[in-house]
Order: sequence, then C-alpha cells, then structure tokens
Amino acid sequence: MVLQFEGAVNNISEAQLAFIREVLEKRGYKDTKVTIEAVGKAGDNYLANVKRVIAKNEHGEFRMIAKIASQHEELRTSAALLQLFRNEHIFYTSVLPKYQQFEEQADLHKNDRLKFAECYGSLSEPPHEVILLEDMQVAGFNMMDRFTPLSHECIRSVLKNFAILHSLSFALKYKEPETFNEYKNNLVDTWTKMDQRPDLTAYFSHVENTAVMTVDGEDRKRYLKECVSQAIPLASKISKEDKGAKHSVIQQGDSWTNNILFKFNGDSLEQSVMIDYQLSRENNPTYDLMYMIFGCSDHETRVKYFNDWLDYYHSELDKRLHDFGLKANYVYPRDRLDADLKRYAKFMLGIIVMVATISVMNPANAAKMKDSMERFAEPIDDEANEALLKESMTFDDNFIQMFRKRVEGIVDSFMMFGLV
Repeated sequence: MVLQFEGAVNNISEAQLAFIREVLEKRGYKDTKVTIEAVGKAGDNYLANVKRVIAKNEHGEFRMIAKIASQHEELRTSAALLQLFRNEHIFYTSVLPKYQQFEEQADLHKNDRLKFAECYGSLSEPPHEVILLEDMQVAGFNMMDRFTPLSHECIRSVLKNFAILHSLSFALKYKEPETFNEYKNNLVDTWTKMDQRPDLTAYFSHVENTAVMTVDGEDRKRYLKECVSQAIPLASKISKEDKGAKHSVIQQGDSWTNNILFKFNGDSLEQSVMIDYQLSRENNPTYDLMYMIFGCSDHETRVKYFNDWLDYYHSELDKRLHDFGLKANYVYPRDRLDADLKRYAKFMLGIIVMVATISVMNPANAAKMKDSMERFAEPIDDEANEALLKESMTFDDNFIQMFRKRVEGIVDSFMMFGLV
C-alpha cells in the first residue's frame, strides 16, 4: 500500500502530489491515507491554492500547509506566478536559513528570533511549484478577520517582527555583502514589470475611479486622482532610486491582514508571525511599515498611536541591530525614516488603496476577481477588457460602505500626518 490522497485534490498536478508524497514518506508516513482540505474562502488567497495536508499513522497526526501554483497558463501570466513562487522559494530555502544562522551565531534567546513557519520542502519547477509549510494553527496561531482593522497591540507585534526581519537583512548586508547581493538580485520586483501590462494598468485605473467616486469630500477626491494609476510608474522610479541604496533591505512586501497570523492566550496577544514572502525583494523598510500600518489599522487608531508605532519600530530595530554589532543611528537613522515616509507617500497611497479594495471584498466578488485574473491575460480588445473589469468590480452596498470608510480613513491619515 502507498500513500492515498483524498479530499480537495482538485487543482493539484500529479507532479505536485508526487512531491507532497515524497516529503511525507521521508517523515515516516508511507502506508496511510492523506486528507487534503481547502484553506480559507474566496478573497483569502489570490495568488496560490492553499491546502491543508493531514497525514496520520500509529504515532500520531502530522499537518502541513501546501501553497499550490496553478498550471493555468493565463493565470500564471496574469498573476506572475513564476516570479512570485520563485521569490518565496528563495526566501524559505535560502534567506531564512541564513538568518537562522546569524541568530545562532549571536546566541539569541528564542523570543528575540524571527518567528516563521518551518518549510518542509519546496518544489520550484514550473508550472508545478509547491511550497510545504508548518501548519501554524497547530501551535495556536490563527488568521484575523480581514474586514476588521487590527488593534494597537497587533500592530505593535507586527512592527516588532519587522524590526527583527529588517535587522537581519541589515546584518547580512554589512557582514556578508556578497550573499546579500546574491539574494536581492535573485528576488524579482514584480511591481516594476507591471508597466508592460496594459491589462493591469486598466485595472489600476478602474480601482482609482471607484475610489474617487466612492469617497466624499473634494480634498479626498483630489488626492486620490492619479494615485493608483500612477503607482506602477512610481514603482519603477523608486526601485531605481533604492537599488543598492545604503538603507535598503530585503522586505516582506505583502503584509495585509491575511498574511499575518496571531496567537492569543485568552484576550492577551502572545505573538504574531508573517506567512507570505512572494513579494519579498530589495526595498526601503518604509514600504513594509506603511503597507501594514495604513492597510491593516483604522484612522482612529492611527491618530492615537502612529508616532508611537514609528518610535517603537525604530527602538526595536536599534535593539535588534545591537545584537549584530550595529546601530540604527548609522544603519537607518530615525530622521531618515521620517524622510522616507514622505518620499514613499504618493506611491504607497496608491498601493494601499488597491489593497483596501481586496481587503473588504466579499467572497462572491473575490471569486469573480480570481476568475477575471485568468481571463485578463487572454488577448481581448479594450472594450471586452473594460466589460470584464466592470463585471468583476460591481459591488453591493455593504462593500461600498466598508470601502468608503476604509479609503476615507487612509486619505485622512495621510493628510493629518503631512504625507500628502
């Protein structure tokens, strides 16, 4: 008898199943049934099919999360799956092990180390990519509701993770520059390649128009005009400025609510962990901070804590850098962080508004959006493309209300903090 798969095996290729089987057999699971469950609902995962793999034998149960790449050619092209899965493969198989080595050499306490899901295996052969990760739910970590802004405590926890992640990147950059350059040269900046995609330009313009029409107030509308549609050319401009810059790091790149898990003890937050590195690349630390703060919290909480959050991140960064014989005042001074917030502001406003569209999208619309992604890459005329956009972005009143509140809060925060 060999391993037999049952359950949600749809959209998994034979090559991917063979790799999953190989990993399980190496862990001692050979003559048993393996159950595969779909994880999440439409809107929770856009760029990968996420499955939970459950194997049992006489010694107990083993669970892991499988991130499965689609073989659908149009979707692979539309979503740049080749580059995204390659980025995450590099991060889990090269970057994170190197960071672990640095932490071991510094003899850091486990509470001061970067928390991440263990990688049990990664197949990087297109179009059958699959990444097998520790199921963090077993250790008590769970995903928050993407429709609900994160609390002050949750934001601080993620900022601590960023301080650790960025400090490790700076340490690698200063101690092993050749290794750092190898990693950052292999990680693909997908944003800079989007200007070659007229279908994505049309999508960004549609998101922008929806935002402008939805919000109230002329000042808000004025700041939103051209913010999303200009995000792609601004991405290329900023990427050129920051390539090889003193203050650049290898970033996480996509810290929206569904890419962060939290562990609570009752009502008390214990820890958080980031679980997605598909958009990791060389960039300024500010990108990670702004993406998470403005994309995951609400205006009211930002008004109370925004400056405290920045102070906390920078103090944690300095503390973590000290472990590697570095100082934040030299590596990334606080006044430089403040300057970068303003330098990145217009670009990040567009990115965060786009993320807000995804964050509050109901499952029905999210399913239509994922279906549309498969069709965007097909050769169709402008009129058909516009019809496809309207079909996938026709929203109910509940979405409009949530989207309005989310976007108005984002713009109000940018205005209040002097970022626009």
